[in-house]
Amino acid sequence: MKKARTLYTSPNGDRWYLIRDTSGDIFIRHEANVASGGHVAHIDIGTFLSSGKGPEHQELLRLIGTLVEEHPIRS
Repeated sequence: MKKARTLYTSPNGDRWYLIRDTSGDIFIRHEANVASGGHVAHIDIGTFLSSGKGPEHQELLRLIGTLVEEHPIRS
């Protein structure tokens, strides 16, 4: 069973999801809006993050940031 979390929905209807499949692989699923053809793409996390700085990328980075506890780092 795949697990999915909505990452971002753009004003034009494109949708991005963070997916973990049954093997444990994690990737981004992009569903283009109907006007763009409705194509679906699965994108490796590294490839996704290196491909731009749009709101969908910022949302993934924000989500990753929530995994870090806020403790001072000693130098």
